[in-house]
Amino acid sequence: MIKKKYLPAMILCALGAISSLSVQAAQDIRVTYAGSMGVVMDKYLGPTFAQNEHAAYQGQGQGAYGMAHLLESKKVVADVFVSITPGPMDILKQAGLVDEAVPVASTSMVITYNPKSTFAPAFEAIKNAKPGAAPWWKVLESPGLKFGRTDPINDPQGQNIIFTMLLAEKYYQQPGLTHKVLGNVQNPQQVFAEGGLLTRMEAGQVDAASGYESATISSKLPYITLPDEINLSNPAMTKDWYSKVSFKVTDSKGQEKTLQTQPLVFYAAVLKNAPDAALGRKFIAFLQSPAGQAELKKNGYGQPKGGVLYQ
Repeated sequence: MIKKKYLPAMILCALGAISSLSVQAAQDIRVTYAGSMGVVMDKYLGPTFAQNEHAAYQGQGQGAYGMAHLLESKKVVADVFVSITPGPMDILKQAGLVDEAVPVASTSMVITYNPKSTFAPAFEAIKNAKPGAAPWWKVLESPGLKFGRTDPINDPQGQNIIFTMLLAEKYYQQPGLTHKVLGNVQNPQQVFAEGGLLTRMEAGQVDAASGYESATISSKLPYITLPDEINLSNPAMTKDWYSKVSFKVTDSKGQEKTLQTQPLVFYAAVLKNAPDAALGRKFIAFLQSPAGQAELKKNGYGQPKGGVLYQ
């Protein structure tokens, strides 16, 4: 039996423990991000920030549209969301969960390949600009080549590889190129979750895949660079060239949507329901700082482009 004179002391201890847990919880930085950023976020930016702020880092990556819908529905709660292209961020803006989003990095579309694939020598010849090397798109049309990409419903990269191929049709004057390489827009034989796509290629399950230059450099995989006319990296080309292509998808609700190109810029925002908005703002400031930008650059990311969204 507990004597009454000890109860106040026990209550104070309990309150102290709860207070301590609250302080500890408040020092967790919860970052959600486009799945392609997994390496730079979880190995470099997140741990470095956490160490500097004496906080605990929690990172979660997924296709940016899919993550935006999880945040919108409150199935996932975070301090910060980092998106590729404005589209996923627009979902949160419309849901009243963000007021503004700032550009923190940029990238471009590339074709990455498995260095152990039987098609690797052909890609190496292209990469090294050897005389007589076949065009990259011609190699992708090779019988037996297994190509991987992400879901165009839930992931901007899954949309961007389709835009890249549509632009390549025009740029190289190759009608039908997109269907020859990708098949149908939602082709289950090619579409994988973003976080597992490069892993599947490293495991030899695919010979080549779509990719962002930033993610392929972070993963130390070989890749083929593409001209600005098709790699979606040049905002100056958006109005007069990139905007000339579009395609339709049917979402999970059965609704048909027409998709347009968007600049390959990474945007970061603090969620209005963030458990620790102040720490979230510090994290974004770190991404914009010389130290954060140096880490992004080291991992293959380009400088931020364009202005703040929703100002």
